[in-house]
Amino acid sequence: IEGGLLASPPPHQYEFARLNLTYVITSKRKLAQLVYDHKVNGWDDPRIPTIVGLRRRGYTPEALQLFAERIGVTKSDSWIDYSTLEGCLREDLELKAHRGMAVLNPVKLVMTNWDEVMGVGHLEPCSQPALPHAPHGASSDAAPEGTEPPPARHFTIGKEVWIDREDFEEVPPKGYKRLFPGNKVRLKGGYVIECTGCTKDANGLITEVLATVVPDTKSGTPGSETVKVKAAITWVGVANGVNAEVRLYDRLFLDAQPDAGGKDFIESLNPNSLKVITAKVEPSLANALPGQNFQFERHGYFVADRVDHVQGRNPVFNLAVGLKDSWGK
Repeated sequence: IEGGLLASPPPHQYEFARLNLTYVITSKRKLAQLVYDHKVNGWDDPRIPTIVGLRRRGYTPEALQLFAERIGVTKSDSWIDYSTLEGCLREDLELKAHRGMAVLNPVKLVMTNWDEVMGVGHLEPCSQPALPHAPHGASSDAAPEGTEPPPARHFTIGKEVWIDREDFEEVPPKGYKRLFPGNKVRLKGGYVIECTGCTKDANGLITEVLATVVPDTKSGTPGSETVKVKAAITWVGVANGVNAEVRLYDRLFLDAQPDAGGKDFIESLNPNSLKVITAKVEPSLANALPGQNFQFERHGYFVADRVDHVQGRNPVFNLAVGLKDSWGK
């Protein structure tokens, strides 16, 4: 070796292709343009692939490590579908994200015979497990070695509860199994109810769904399964449900390769990449710690926002990923 400075054999530099992920950009210059032009809300915006952004979106180190293991490295340019990253997060959170019920598009359901059957003003205590599946395939009431099982979630059911509007159809389409006049469903963790109709305002908007509670059908009690139903729906009690700000994040770009081939990536921005709603959530979710991940049952995985969520006073949740890949479907 010239000059005798390096031992033989000489070192060799290997170069690998950069990571190209669909529906996002990873160029620091272009990310800076999005931030400084206020197209996103800072470097920790959950829609951009910065470390602080991914953490605020709810991504875990384990999910990112699993993603890196699955895609490997290559010397040729290629594009990795964003759904691969989302799938790694779902897989990581499935067995460790505590469950909770949330109603994202609420309408009130009134059980018209509640006072007669249960007593005027009665609130019935209910509970559900925080984790329906134990890690490593153990039984549902087991816990990893050296740890205690997470405490159950506690809430109440009364005459009025919140349900999602999508769980009621006045004229049901074929195959619809949830609430419609004459049909029975189970309120998850609660009672079987039979829908009797609805009330509407002057504009025809449904303001209340009406139902009757079927006695002696509370989940987990003897004889509760004697009334068979084809669907169970999630709900939140009016008496102790909590208002929460929920931020529904979608992909930042409409084009899978927004900056490929010299394209103007700004023109591909998704105008609906963020939707902010007020949801109803069960009491346990209001006590979440910033950065804590949950599965909102039937909706997806959410994380208590690291910046704006205040435990017990101002619940704010960000959508991390849906329960299944529904992009473009």
